[in-house]
Amino acid sequence: MPQISQLGESGFVSSQLFWLIIVFALVYFVIGRSMATKVVATVEQRDETVAGDLAAAESARAAADQSEEEWRAQENAAREQARAKLAEARARGAQASEARLAAANAELDAKGAEADARIAAARGAAMSEIDNVAAEAARDIVSRVAGADVDAAEARKAVESVRHGG
Repeated sequence: MPQISQLGESGFVSSQLFWLIIVFALVYFVIGRSMATKVVATVEQRDETVAGDLAAAESARAAADQSEEEWRAQENAAREQARAKLAEARARGAQASEARLAAANAELDAKGAEADARIAAARGAAMSEIDNVAAEAARDIVSRVAGADVDAAEARKAVESVRHGG
């Protein structure tokens, strides 16, 4: 067999080494250089995409933080406005209550003054009636004890002077 007979020859090993080096060089330059360049380009592109995505995410987060801050400011302003309206409503309610209370007090004072006037009139009428009864009683007593006849006007004057301390 001729293939086996070549094994013993020194040229066989050197030709095999020559072709081995050629194939490895070809593989190294074709695959290593062209593929490595493509792989490196892909990795760089991926790194750029990731960096861009991170920058976009950071920008979106900053915008969201700004929006949240604006929303909180609006919410706080709305709360303050609601508090102001509530305080205003309470003040109006207190004024209305005070006005109603003042009107009710005035009405009660008027009714109290009217009642005091009626009581004073009733007291005056009662005192006048008591004076009349006392004058009649005094006339009766004088007529029974002394047997004298006293005029009703004189008896009334005497009762009034005793009652008023005179």
